[in-house]
Amino acid sequence: MIDNFLSNFQDGVFHILNLNAYDHIFFLIVLAVPYLFKDWKRVFLLVSIFTLGHCVSLALTAYDVISVNVHLVEFLIPLTILIVALFNVFTAGKKSHQNKVGLLFFATLFFGLVHGLGFVGTFEKMIASSENKLIALLEIGLGIEVGQLVVVFIVMFLSFLCQTIFRFSKRDWVMVISSIVVGFVLPMLIHSPLFN
Repeated sequence: MIDNFLSNFQDGVFHILNLNAYDHIFFLIVLAVPYLFKDWKRVFLLVSIFTLGHCVSLALTAYDVISVNVHLVEFLIPLTILIVALFNVFTAGKKSHQNKVGLLFFATLFFGLVHGLGFVGTFEKMIASSENKLIALLEIGLGIEVGQLVVVFIVMFLSFLCQTIFRFSKRDWVMVISSIVVGFVLPMLIHSPLFN
């Protein structure tokens, strides 16, 4: 029982911290870069909403409620990253990230659903030997949450260093990091299997 939990939990963490799954890391970077440590509750909520979306789409596919067009998902994932990165670029230095609950939260939930669909093939292999799909999903989901929080903490720590020690303005930091991510994501969109 504990071995299954640890295995599923590690699979969830590895899904996020795996450098081959850099699209997920890019999304977390652009999600977290506008925030400082004092905003930790808001960031934690955003990450948890993203995890929830991830887990809902995995559950829907695990129980055959929906099926996935892999090529469409492979296009939508970088598109979600691009949308958030451009949102950051155009709103850097403004108060739009400080709204109570708004478009960003609903968008994060939707983007979590999309990113979860990109994990379906791997997830199905992980739970193939599980007696209870729902328990396995919750264990993997917990690992995903912890992995995402690690990435977000690193992003926020680097933001703190660059804005306090190296004296980057918050606006410039958000714009530069988000623009770098845009530079990585555009080729992913252009070379998407949907268009080939």
